[in-house]
Amino acid sequence: MPDTQALVNDFLNKLKKRKIEGSQATAKQTAELLRSVISQTRVPYTNQAGALIDSVKAVGERLIAANPVEIAVGNIVRRVLHIIREEDLSLTTAAMAGLNLSAVSDDEDDADRDDHPVLSAAAVAAASRSTLRPPSLQTLLEDVPDSTAIPHTSSSAGDSEGKSKSADKSSRSRKLKHDVIEAVNELIQDINTCHEQIAEQAVEHIHQNEVILTLGSSRTVLEFLFAAKEKKRSFRVFVAEGAPRYQGHLLAKELVTRGLQTTLITDSAVFAMISRVNMVIVGAHAVMANGGVIAPVGLNMVALAAQKHAVPFVVLAGSHKLCPLYPHNPEVLLNELRSPSELLDFGEFSDCLDFGSGIGAPLLHVVNPTFDYVPPKLVSLFITDTGGHNPSYMYRLIADYYSADDLVVQRRPPSGN
Repeated sequence: MPDTQALVNDFLNKLKKRKIEGSQATAKQTAELLRSVISQTRVPYTNQAGALIDSVKAVGERLIAANPVEIAVGNIVRRVLHIIREEDLSLTTAAMAGLNLSAVSDDEDDADRDDHPVLSAAAVAAASRSTLRPPSLQTLLEDVPDSTAIPHTSSSAGDSEGKSKSADKSSRSRKLKHDVIEAVNELIQDINTCHEQIAEQAVEHIHQNEVILTLGSSRTVLEFLFAAKEKKRSFRVFVAEGAPRYQGHLLAKELVTRGLQTTLITDSAVFAMISRVNMVIVGAHAVMANGGVIAPVGLNMVALAAQKHAVPFVVLAGSHKLCPLYPHNPEVLLNELRSPSELLDFGEFSDCLDFGSGIGAPLLHVVNPTFDYVPPKLVSLFITDTGGHNPSYMYRLIADYYSADDLVVQRRPPSGN
């Protein structure tokens, strides 16, 4: 089995050098790495979930810092942390239910039950509140007096019970890791199939003889449009080229290859063409907790044009792109600047870029942002792999995927003596 630290360092290197293209690939590889971390983490008998959470946070903190603008990394780290908490809560609830059943059985079978106190409701409530925090349920059960169990009849019976307790703790430790890994596998499967899940809804939104506008290149949008064509929908697609990287050229070529009627337009022509459009369908880099969208540069202009002409603005996004943070959170990096070489030729503009003013400043500045922020008021509908949702509902949908304790991915400081 490969060394976890080597896997982490290799992935960190890829993130720092921007070698992974696309949020889906980034999310999938992040989940696979965290699955390996969980698999190779040795957990103690007590506070097992806490040990897994600390291991994931230790790695997740480094991953997020390596490429803060790739929000999908932080999303997956928080999703995995939420999975650990949910699985531990499930096991804790099952253990408490089993404890209650044992108490009922003792009430029925033991005539001397008054001599053997059981856990009070307060103790059970304390166990629930202390989930994921020391003392764990195991510690709580260990602190229960021996009189709560079946009375000891011999030393051999005590030894047998001690071995049974140790076996139960070991079994629960293995079950927690197993359940968490199974849940992470399901998460990876959801990431793999998100395009197909979104595309299945295309026929509900695209109708005969409509004109669809999109910008740049998005595999989610491509599969969505092609799925509508497969259902015998006849429609035309306007593709804004998405300068300066011109990803729209790639999308237009792929659409034509798949037999869709396509018209390629410049970004500056969007406002002139929007009156002919029935719907705008675009992809997203991330969807924030307030329903705002971080998207390829130029989409805010398209959203404003759509609002002006009352054209629905629809955003397609897999659940791995749903972020529990708000745009104003300090942990969120909304943008990054790309190379000026995408905008101009350095040879042709070298004299303008020289420090010729005599005050140490260039005569020409080039700004090439990667993303736009589209506020929720400009979005008509979100289509995710779980269905269609209004922007005002997104915070509730996102709350199902994350825990409030994990919004800031930071390890707990070591306890002082």
